[in-house]
Formats: sequence, structure tokens, C-alpha cells
Amino acid sequence: MPKALIILFFAVIAETIGTTALQASQQFSRFWPSALVVVAYGASFYLLALTLRTMNVGVVYAIWSGLGIVLIAIIGFFVFGQKLDLPALAGLGLIIAGILIIQLFSTSAGH
Repeated sequence: MPKALIILFFAVIAETIGTTALQASQQFSRFWPSALVVVAYGASFYLLALTLRTMNVGVVYAIWSGLGIVLIAIIGFFVFGQKLDLPALAGLGLIIAGILIIQLFSTSAGH
């Protein structure tokens, strides 16, 4: 796996941590989750910027945001008890399919 994809993976993880902390911060009314939001998003954007050295911004953003959406939906379901209906699951499946298509078939992905 190319170095940029590994960095992008960690950017997605940091973004997912930040968004999870955002929910836990209760609209920035709790200090430590709020601080974690700032640190995690900062790390995520820094790592995201590093991937732009070798990958197209559109592809990077599609993968970063798409995987972040899917991971947050899973965390929301298991951690916060948020329900997902069939259209939401279908949409998440299409996001995953889109990411796979980009990675497997696109020459724009910067493999």
C-alpha cells in the first residue's frame, strides 16, 4: 500500500475520533471532549494535507469524507444508539462501493 494511502487512513481515523468527540462534547459544553475535537481535527487536516503531495484533492477528499461517514455511522449505531434505516444502509453501501471503484479502477487515485 502506498505511503499516501496509509497517511490517508490515519487522517480518516483522526477525523472519526474528532467527530465522535464532537458528539461527546455536548455542543462544546464539556472541556476534554471539546479539546479532543480540536486536536483530532487538527491532526486529521495535517495528515490530509500530506496526502495531497501525491494524490488528487478530489480523490483524497472523496475517500476521507466517505470513509469518515461510514465509520461515524457505525460508531453512532454502536456507541450512541443511533438507528440506521434501510435507505441509510443502502447509501452507506453506495459510499463504500464508490471508494472501492476509485481505488480499484481509477487512474486518478495516485496509486
